[in-house]
Amino acid sequence: MLAARAADDKLATDTLLIDVGDVLSITDYFVITSGNTSRQVRAIVEAVEEQLTEAGGPKPRRIEGLDTMDWVLMDYGDFVVHVLTAEARAYYELERLWGDRPRVEWRAA
Repeated sequence: MLAARAADDKLATDTLLIDVGDVLSITDYFVITSGNTSRQVRAIVEAVEEQLTEAGGPKPRRIEGLDTMDWVLMDYGDFVVHVLTAEARAYYELERLWGDRPRVEWRAA
């Protein structure tokens, strides 16, 4: 939830938290979010990493996609953060692919 909130702090769009633990053995949750530009994608990625570190959370096991900033995957083990440009998100349609999985509410009530 903290990763989703960190993305939201950087004005990420359409942030989803999806429970994939029942069908994937490698992780429990996907955070999927978008930035309008590669510069915003970078800002979101940096904010997620910074806020998780400040909160004493895990460090990413690996980060992929920093060279192009179209789709950055941050693997934290128990959860994976996908930060995509709007164009990449429309092309790959991750939320459609995982459409049958439950969504988790991450915004504070």
